[in-house]
Amino acid sequence: MNYTDLSAFEISQKVRSGEIKAVEMVEAALAQIAAVDGVQGQLDYKGQDPAQDDKVHAFISLTSDLARSQAAEVDRKVAEGDDPGLLAGVPLSVKDIFCVEHTHTTAASRMLANFEPPYTATAVNRLTQAGALLVGKTNLDEFTYGSSSESSAFQPCPYNPWNPKYAAGGSSGGSAAAVAARETPLSLGTDTGGSIRQPSAFCGVVGLKPTYSRVSRYGLIAFASSFDCPGPITRDVRDAALMLQAIAGSDPQDSTSSTVAPSDYRSALEQDVRGLRIGLSPDYGHISYPDTETGEISYQAIQREVSQAVFNAAEALARAGAEIIENVPMPNSRFGIPAYFVISRVEAASNLHRFDGVKYGFRTTHPFNDLSELYRLSRAEGFGVQPKLRILMGMYVSAAQHAANYYQRALKVRAMIRKDLTDAFNPKGAYRLDALLTPTTPTTAFKRNDVFGNTVLMQYSDQMTVCANHAGMPAITIPGGLDQAGLPIGIQFIANDFREDLLFRAGRAFETATASAAWRAIKPIVLSNQQVIS
Repeated sequence: MNYTDLSAFEISQKVRSGEIKAVEMVEAALAQIAAVDGVQGQLDYKGQDPAQDDKVHAFISLTSDLARSQAAEVDRKVAEGDDPGLLAGVPLSVKDIFCVEHTHTTAASRMLANFEPPYTATAVNRLTQAGALLVGKTNLDEFTYGSSSESSAFQPCPYNPWNPKYAAGGSSGGSAAAVAARETPLSLGTDTGGSIRQPSAFCGVVGLKPTYSRVSRYGLIAFASSFDCPGPITRDVRDAALMLQAIAGSDPQDSTSSTVAPSDYRSALEQDVRGLRIGLSPDYGHISYPDTETGEISYQAIQREVSQAVFNAAEALARAGAEIIENVPMPNSRFGIPAYFVISRVEAASNLHRFDGVKYGFRTTHPFNDLSELYRLSRAEGFGVQPKLRILMGMYVSAAQHAANYYQRALKVRAMIRKDLTDAFNPKGAYRLDALLTPTTPTTAFKRNDVFGNTVLMQYSDQMTVCANHAGMPAITIPGGLDQAGLPIGIQFIANDFREDLLFRAGRAFETATASAAWRAIKPIVLSNQQVIS
């Protein structure tokens, strides 16, 4: 039995029955990491060892001793007949934006390279209390600012397990890569504008952005507080449902967490899609962006194979009994990125002010004359380019003389985007959708370094995902096939507030309908010794 091929559901069943030991699962996960991960992310990385070119580099740090002690506790509970938890013995990785007591939590930034928080994030606590085994912290874009994980101060950044020449996506790129490379069956990521779903699509795994407030943000180092959502990254829909079951629910330490009781997500997996109304929108068939020379809005069709995968999914769901509703208008989706560009930077600039070189984190070693100079030197040396850009942009668009033209207008657009979706889901409206089916990304993964450095172009890789963040609604990406280069294609379902159960129903139905598809038998290059396609 190859333990690393087992799903989280299978692992939990086998550990709870005593068929396998949790300590065996930890060692299997650590062995897989040793085999495929290579050099872990580090500051001031100098190496250019060619042997690292086909590795994954998903992790910044490992927590091997912690995982082994957690595994021993799970095995003790099993032996004594106690309940070891829903996720008993399942190896877990966590994006290094979540605080974990007495471990380094870096946010992939020099600013926090030496930070050891005195507490653990609620979502992480709930996972480990459910029996999951925390084996390490995964790499990401610095403070989650990016869509490729290349902005990390800890290099090498994550590579795509399907082809290491390509980006893993971001900002949860390390988490998605770890799951795709069979290093851990579960990973905890965050989604602010698509940062769970975009890398999950690029790496061919399942990624869920829950309803805003469904999962506690306590212990999450904030990017844009009104957007940030912790959520699961897994290999299949069933595991995503199990993971959400463990982390969902109100938290007294997070005043924004919802008091709405979580659903029984596991029972949703047992229902089919007969009678569900699933919509398709022509407004998700292209990306729109401002032409920097003319100032006009330009349109570009999404990758043909991605578009075809969405239509194929609609046909498969129709055969399974769903009703497909075409031509659902989403007219304001094209404004999702510009509005996000403004709002997220205002919130990011506000959140970054706490990093001042005084209370914790990086402090300059150069002499300074006063407090202002300490701030300036510490931030100049501690922050990378992306945080600095967001501070400058956020301060500019929120300034009194600009706020009406930028920030206030962006908030109005955000409300318009939510209205598009609420109208589509309105049970008394014209469309009465249960879910909207869209591409997850305009294209499959881009090559590393091809887009990095172009902040605007990088942002538009999230155009298909960001509207769910504006609306606060749940959305899931699942693998929908492979393109001609052998890179994964992601398809996305969006549902109304707190209707993650509908996402699981639709996603599970598609998995079942395509279980025998040829593309599902193909493994990432790092697992299969295939020749890398340039």
